[in-house]
Amino acid sequence: MIAEPSRNTESALPLRERKKLRTRRVLADTALRMFLEGGFDRTTLDDLVDTAEVSVRTFFRYYSSKEEVAVAAEGELWEAYAAEVERLRVTGPVLSHLRDCYADAVRGLSEDWTERYLATRKLVAHNPALGVHHAGAVQDLQVRMTALLEDKLGIDSREDVRLRLVSEMALAAVRYGSMNWVRTYRHSGRTGDAETLIAEVTAAFDAFPGALELSPDTLTRSG
Repeated sequence: MIAEPSRNTESALPLRERKKLRTRRVLADTALRMFLEGGFDRTTLDDLVDTAEVSVRTFFRYYSSKEEVAVAAEGELWEAYAAEVERLRVTGPVLSHLRDCYADAVRGLSEDWTERYLATRKLVAHNPALGVHHAGAVQDLQVRMTALLEDKLGIDSREDVRLRLVSEMALAAVRYGSMNWVRTYRHSGRTGDAETLIAEVTAAFDAFPGALELSPDTLTRSG
């Protein structure tokens, strides 16, 4: 997955790069619409490229598979998140940094991204093949983030398990916060907004201290 430029830098790209970006987005938008309307399995790659008016060869310049183009909105998030971690200068608790990197990544995405992301999550929920692709993409991101943190901290994650744990914890917070956000909008017909997504994921990150201390004595019971 090629990283998408932020909403603030796209206009500064050379014309050739802007044209590439438009082609990439046409493919992603067309794929998402066709997969939602006609079904992921029933929509062929030939159907997709014919509708988008590009060749199969052009398609493979931008995406490696139907699965990748189907979850392009998610891929944009993962690339933006990894880019924020790559730029990170670690000066305090790593998990807090990873929380803030996520917020910065979401805020840098295009204005229509949340709408496409909600539609993508709906598509993934109804297609097992896309669920498998999603799981693999998350695992790849976790490995990538761990490697970036190894370089920044000078730590070998094979010797210090905390480095792998903190990456996995960050992505767990993203997963459960995102699930809560999607659940809020799934049946409402409203379009989710970026700040609410960030708030849900931030709440998940901030729940870790309490989760580590969780015991029957710490549970709050009602009634």
